Amino acid sequence: MERLTSGDFTDAQEPFALFRDWLAEAGDSEPNDPNGMALSTVDAEGLPNVRMVLLKGYDADGFVFYTNTQSQKGEELLGQGKAAALFHWKSLRRQIRIRGPVARVSDAEADAYFQSRPRDSRIGAWASQQSRPLESRFALEKAVASYAAKFGFGEIPRPPHWTGFRIMPVYIEFWRDGAFRLHDRVVFRRSGADQPWSRTRLYP
Repeated sequence: MERLTSGDFTDAQEPFALFRDWLAEAGDSEPNDPNGMALSTVDAEGLPNVRMVLLKGYDADGFVFYTNTQSQKGEELLGQGKAAALFHWKSLRRQIRIRGPVARVSDAEADAYFQSRPRDSRIGAWASQQSRPLESRFALEKAVASYAAKFGFGEIPRPPHWTGFRIMPVYIEFWRDGAFRLHDRVVFRRSGADQPWSRTRLYP
């Protein structure tokens, strides 16, 4: 499929090919983590939380990232079942906003990605009680050493509390900086994952 140029992105009829092209361009221009995205969740009281995570995969089904399900974000994702994400590429003066329900990836998908991670990262997933109080850095290093000794040179299985989530988008907005703050904005919406996209151009 031909790459859309920066000048004609508002003519795109569906969002995933455009996302692919913008992410590829960000990979050429951004010095660090072009796949970094701000992930927003809400707690049981509706108070939002936001933090940076890394996108680890995407397709027509949605956008995938991984976390500890016992972390704050994990509990909010499981509890509320919704999320929003933002990609901002300063060098390109572009951003993409994504909103939708979330679902856990399959065990097979989570296992495959976990085994692709560096060994020390797999050990860290066991050692870190993510988002919970930590009495000292030494306590964390001790936990890492303990799990390193436990697994030795053998296989490191995926922890049962560590998995991936997929944002299944119902809203994807593409934003490009314009002179005098006359930005270009195009939003794609759909009522559900199996529904067609509608496209609307927005005022800046």
